[in-house]
Order: sequence, then structure tokens, then C-alpha cells
Amino acid sequence: MLIRSATPADVPAVLPMVAKICALHESWDAAKYGFLTHPEKRYENWLTRLANQERSVFLVADNQGQLVAFVAATVEQEIPIYRTKEFGFIHDIWVEPEYRQQGIAKQIVEMTITRFEDIGVQQIRLDTAAANEAARKLFTACGFRLSTMEMLIELPN
Repeated sequence: MLIRSATPADVPAVLPMVAKICALHESWDAAKYGFLTHPEKRYENWLTRLANQERSVFLVADNQGQLVAFVAATVEQEIPIYRTKEFGFIHDIWVEPEYRQQGIAKQIVEMTITRFEDIGVQQIRLDTAAANEAARKLFTACGFRLSTMEMLIELPN
């Protein structure tokens, strides 16, 4: 399995995985992840930009020409009241179900951490759905720790 930087040519093969991760998130919490129709199409331009930016991380796992996993992460600016000026943010990570439990996600996360280190980022953040225990185990194994807990309330229209 080759984990490599994504190119703009990889984006069409990543979009079906984006659709799957969006559907999974929405099944876990439709209030938080209430996507517009075809969210993967809305990712297309963004992922293409990420593939061309030096200060972002967009990696794919390539199994002999078939993309089976991806991560999309960016450098974000912190509001100017904190010592941390910027941080890496992992937006999405997905491994196709038939390729799970092979260490691919851990390799992609570790490579993401290394890439952020290489560009001078000193902190990486991410969010996980409350229902996603597997992701929390993965990220803990990669050195992440619980930092905050987001809470949500829906108000009547």
C-alpha cells in the first residue's frame, strides 16, 4: 500500500469516499452533520485546492492504482488571543471498509503529523463524532488527547 500526496487527478476517485464519510456522519448526528445534497460535489474544488497547496495535507492510500483511503487537513489561523498562532486541522479521514484493520489509518495519521511538522506547525487538532469510538482509539494511539467537548442544542424555528 502506497500512501502518497494526492494530486488534482486523484480528486474524482476520492469524492465517493467523501460521500460515504458524509453519510456516516449524518447517520450519527443529523443535527450536527445535516449536509446539503451531494456534499461530495461541494468538496471537489476544495480538495483540488488542497492538492495544490504546500501548507495543507491531502494524502491518499493507493493500492495498485485504486485509492482506498484519504485524509484532508489544513493549516488554520487561531484567533489572536492565544499563544498558538496557527494549528493543523484534520477535517476528514476515511478508509474503505474492506481495507480497515490493516494499519492504513494509523499510517495516514502519522504521515499527516510528519507533514505538519515539516511545514512548521506545532499543534494539530481534529473533531470526532461522539459515536466514533474507533476514531478516538486511533487518534489516541497516534498521540492525540481529549481537549474540548462540543455540545449542541437544537432550537425551534
